[in-house]
Amino acid sequence: MGFKTLCFGLTLILFAYYIYTPLPENIEEPWKVGVIDALIKTTSLTATLLENMGLIGYAELFSVLLKLDQIVLISDENVTVMDTKFTDVPVCLYLPKKKSESQRRAVIFIHGGAFVMGSCRQTAYDLLNRWTANKLGAVVVGIDYRLAPQYQFPVPLEDVISVVRFFLQDNILAKYGVDPSRICISGDSSGGTLAAKVTQLVQNDPEFKNKIKAQALIYPGLQGVDVLMPSHRQNEHGPILSRDMAIKMGCLYLTKDKALPQAVRENQHMPHGSRHLFKLVNWSTLLPEKYRRNHIYTEPIIGKLNSSYPVFLDSRLSPLLATDSQLEKLPLTYIITCEHDILRDDGLIYVSRLRNAAVNVSHDHIEDGIHGALFFMTTPFYLRVGIRISDKYINWLEENL
Repeated sequence: MGFKTLCFGLTLILFAYYIYTPLPENIEEPWKVGVIDALIKTTSLTATLLENMGLIGYAELFSVLLKLDQIVLISDENVTVMDTKFTDVPVCLYLPKKKSESQRRAVIFIHGGAFVMGSCRQTAYDLLNRWTANKLGAVVVGIDYRLAPQYQFPVPLEDVISVVRFFLQDNILAKYGVDPSRICISGDSSGGTLAAKVTQLVQNDPEFKNKIKAQALIYPGLQGVDVLMPSHRQNEHGPILSRDMAIKMGCLYLTKDKALPQAVRENQHMPHGSRHLFKLVNWSTLLPEKYRRNHIYTEPIIGKLNSSYPVFLDSRLSPLLATDSQLEKLPLTYIITCEHDILRDDGLIYVSRLRNAAVNVSHDHIEDGIHGALFFMTTPFYLRVGIRISDKYINWLEENL
């Protein structure tokens, strides 16, 4: 009893410490954000301690807690919701009940969670996909791809590619009454990473390239080459997603080697033969001036890591490493970035590169936005900024898809 009381007391002290960590001045609902941020940081530290004790993996604790938020999907008066599988990959299928005189639009949604946690069955994602299906009269496919660290790169990407290619078959589109010229691939955070890469791959596939009308990326992570961009420095401690947490979980997507996260923290993870790629993510030339501020650009350090990870040269991991000739084939694109987000600059650089490649891009920057805001649209963690972002996303789809 004494040990449990001690642990509980230490947890309360940690929570109290984190909740009084200053937040950016323009954050909406600062007390709510502060409580959520404190809970996440307390959980992160607890997960680190438990992992060091050999009791549970770092990401596993987060995954266990998020499973408490997953729901049994049920239909409502507007949308029929189905649990099914496309090519053995679980999907959540949302079908509008209202009859349509024409073929329907379709949205393929890929959830976030740093590749290690989450599901389209999370309360917030279920709500978002229901809203999308109902407001657009669209068929929505939420993909429950396999997660790291049990299934590491490129398994999650392969699951998503498999579902997308299956769904884009003419007979499957006809089965669900989908217009083959009005399909969007979308995702948030790591789901945005997967959405961006899958769209690149599909657009370069002669069989499917004309079937994707648009892609929508919500605060996506798009590269692992340079992890000392201005947004990483400005938002090192969050709110919500700290740099350390992102690095820990991102590395689990690739390996359980504890040496890799330490090298990534120092920006010393890139292997020999990678310098030619730096220009594709060089924030000193690709970021708008207002986001560079007074930061000084330094290249990632090459060859410091004893174990080589050639995966960091792979555009399947970092969609920003695609060449300009690959980017210019991409469809209509919508990108949402958030100011208080370590991944902000990935999205901003992608906007710049796509525009340089003459791709039609719409971009919304949320000045008071935080990473993961979409996840906080339901009680007890309801944030208005999450609702605003979801409204922007759905309204853009309604107008452009």
